[in-house]
Amino acid sequence: MFEDFESERRFREAWNAVRIERSMPYTLFTFGDNELPYYLVLDPDEAGGMVTIRKGQVNVTRPQLITPDTLRPEFQDFFDESDDDQMIEFLLARTAAFSNLRMVNRRGAEQVVTDSVEEAVAKLERQLDDEEEDRVAILSAPKPLAGMAVLRYVADRVTESAPGNIQELRDRGFLS
Repeated sequence: MFEDFESERRFREAWNAVRIERSMPYTLFTFGDNELPYYLVLDPDEAGGMVTIRKGQVNVTRPQLITPDTLRPEFQDFFDESDDDQMIEFLLARTAAFSNLRMVNRRGAEQVVTDSVEEAVAKLERQLDDEEEDRVAILSAPKPLAGMAVLRYVADRVTESAPGNIQELRDRGFLS
């Protein structure tokens, strides 16, 4: 009986340990594919270690036809270990916003940059501002929670987009 409380506690701790430092202000397309590029700033594994930055992108696709094979959402390459799939299951059991989406995380190489997460985030923000880039997010997390940071970012984008997506479906007569 108390196992559910422990799972929720672990999930909340991990969820709250990751931060979306800079999000993109756009919602996901109702019809068609979406790309969610990001920079992930990772705290070092041990004290005194160096901060690393990983550039990546999550591709979010919606199936053209809903079949038994595409009925459940699919997450690919979010976590390094299958144990963390429990985090995805925990999230999915509590929301319908993911419905039948397919999400693939494409991770780039890591680059060692500095000894301060705040400094790395500030530098990335200046770089994106100089490039007038507003479609790239900046995430930060302890290194073991890299997958959770990306999952949280995608979850936020999906849930924030869901009301507009549903309204667009309704406006086009799909939900009459």
